[in-house]
Amino acid sequence: MTVPGVLPRAVGAVLGSAVGDALGAPFEFGPEGAFSARFPRPGHGGEMCGGGGWEPGEATDDTQMAVLTAESLLDHGGLDLPDVFRRFRRWAAADPKDIGLQTEAVLTSGDPWDTAAALHFQVNLRAAGNGALMRAAPSAVYFARDGREPTIYAARRLSALTHGDAAAWEGTAALHALIEVALAGRDPLTAVPAILTALRPDHRQRYSVVLSPDWHPDQATEFNGAVWPCLGSAVWALRTTTSYEEAVRAAIDLGGDADTVAAVTGALAGAVYGAGSIPARWTEPLHVPLPGFDGRVLRSQDLAELAERLVVPAERPASGPDTLTTP
Repeated sequence: MTVPGVLPRAVGAVLGSAVGDALGAPFEFGPEGAFSARFPRPGHGGEMCGGGGWEPGEATDDTQMAVLTAESLLDHGGLDLPDVFRRFRRWAAADPKDIGLQTEAVLTSGDPWDTAAALHFQVNLRAAGNGALMRAAPSAVYFARDGREPTIYAARRLSALTHGDAAAWEGTAALHALIEVALAGRDPLTAVPAILTALRPDHRQRYSVVLSPDWHPDQATEFNGAVWPCLGSAVWALRTTTSYEEAVRAAIDLGGDADTVAAVTGALAGAVYGAGSIPARWTEPLHVPLPGFDGRVLRSQDLAELAERLVVPAERPASGPDTLTTP
């Protein structure tokens, strides 16, 4: 396999995540194998089928929140956490088709940006969903050029805007680090042991289990809507296949939270194989509505241009306030 340059890999991560999201959306909460049962012959088209309330090629909240994160990073030259939260809150108030229950509770609580997720976690004691993982591709691309420590730092802080459980922070940190390795042209699978050492010790074990080479999603003890089996499933799909298309198909065929598992898989596989590996029959119908933002709808070319802006070095103005406390 010819290793693509950093720009095609960055576009691959952002566009690949969106494609996986839109492909998986009609199969969300469905049974295992439903995608291949409907489309048994790879490469024959029709897979962007829509259904379940989704138009063919329509991306879900996973990609919508990813775009909002990306545009905040670009508009402010880095982390401006209050701005990201404001964009999320504006989007949530516009009644998007899909939004995670916990994310919705945090964004509509009326609590301040720097305490809303923590307050929700204190009351509910459950906040380890994959809702921060699903939107991480653009921020992973943006911070990759700064190296592992800065990208992990950013991942934790962005995750903590909506998820008060540190398990969600660490999963998002691991995904950022995996993409950072892939964008550098290295194999993210061989980097897993080193990435695990960068995670918080009290969460390292659960990630070492699901990222192990001999782990299979059938061994998951939680639904793949939780952050660690979601990430583990995406890494498994990458490990057990040899192309972007195969990896995303394998992810959707796991069933359950199919759109998000496929979005995370698509980000990883897109970063490894590059934008050129994503079938045109999947990118052509892709579109990303942005509820609450003047009827905007992004297409594949818009996402590619967004990714290019995220990866091309540029002078960064000082970031806005980001005093969110994360241990």
